[in-house]
Amino acid sequence: MRWSPPTRTALAVLLGAGLVLPGRPEPVAAAAYVDAYPLTAAAMRAAGPPYADWAARGRRFLLFDPHGDGRAVEVLGDLATADRIVVLVPGVGATLRDFDRGLGGVARRAPAVQARALYQAARTVDPGARVAVLAWLGYDAPDGVLAAAGPADAHRGAAALRGTLRLLAGHRPSARVTLVGHSYGALVAGLAAVDAPAQVTDVVTLGGVGAGVDRAAGLGAGRRVWAAEAPDDWIRRVPPVRLPGLGHGRRPADPDFGARALPVTGARGHDGYLVPGSATLAAVASVALTGAVATPLTGAAGAVLAAAGVAR
Repeated sequence: MRWSPPTRTALAVLLGAGLVLPGRPEPVAAAAYVDAYPLTAAAMRAAGPPYADWAARGRRFLLFDPHGDGRAVEVLGDLATADRIVVLVPGVGATLRDFDRGLGGVARRAPAVQARALYQAARTVDPGARVAVLAWLGYDAPDGVLAAAGPADAHRGAAALRGTLRLLAGHRPSARVTLVGHSYGALVAGLAAVDAPAQVTDVVTLGGVGAGVDRAAGLGAGRRVWAAEAPDDWIRRVPPVRLPGLGHGRRPADPDFGARALPVTGARGHDGYLVPGSATLAAVASVALTGAVATPLTGAAGAVLAAAGVAR
C-alpha cells in the first residue's frame, strides 16, 4: 500500500503538540488521531522489541520517540467519543525503557501500568462511561532526585503538555479533561494548568513535589484542585522552598495550599497511589468521571474498594 503524508494535525499530535505550525491551525478532528495510530505503530515496528510487540498487540500511541530517554503517549479508550479524558503525567526517572516495567522493574511505577489501573477503575465506577486515559510521557523527565531539584525540566514538559491539552480541547470541545500528575509530574501538570484550556476542569496531584504556584487558586479560576499524600511518602521531607532554579515551593498536599484532600487508605509510600485497591485510585477515577469524591466513597466507587478488600 502506498504511504500518504499525514495531515498537519496528525503531525502535531505525533510531535507531542509542541511545535508551532505556520498560519492558522486547522480544527482537530477525530481523523487526526486515527491517522496517528498507524504512523506510531510503524515507528514501533521499526524500533524492534519490545516496541514492535506493543504495536503487534494493537496498543495505540499518539506519540512514540525512541531517541534518548524516549517519549510516548499511549491512549486507553476511544478519543473519538470520549467525554471524560484523563492525562496522567509521570515524574522523576520516567523513561520509554521503563514505560511498561517501571523504574527499577517495579511495575507500580510504570506509566502504562498506572494508566491501565486508572482506566479500569473508571470503567468499574461507570461501565458505560465514555472515558479515555492518556499515559503521557511527552517530556524528558529528570533522571534523579538531584536533577529534579530545579524546575527547568518541568517548564519544558509543561510547554509540551499544554500543546497536547489544546489539541484535546479542539478535538473534543465538550469533553472534560482531568490532569493527574505524580511526584515531579505534579509540577509539570501545575505549570501546564495555569494556561490550559477551560476543558481542563480538574488537576490532581499524587505525592506532588510542587505545582508551580503556592495556592490552588493560582491554577485557574473555577478549576478544582486535588491532592493525595500518603503518611509514609518520602516527599513529605522535601523542604517547601523556592529559590531561583532550586526548589518548588509549597507542596499541593500542604493544607495552606488549599487543594481538596483525596483519601489515601491503602496507598503505600511514594508509588502506591494508583495501585488497585487503594482509596486514592478509586477517588481519582471518581473525580475524572464526576468532578467529586463522596466521603466516604459510596456506590460504584466504593465497590472498587470493597472488591479489593479495602475498608471504607
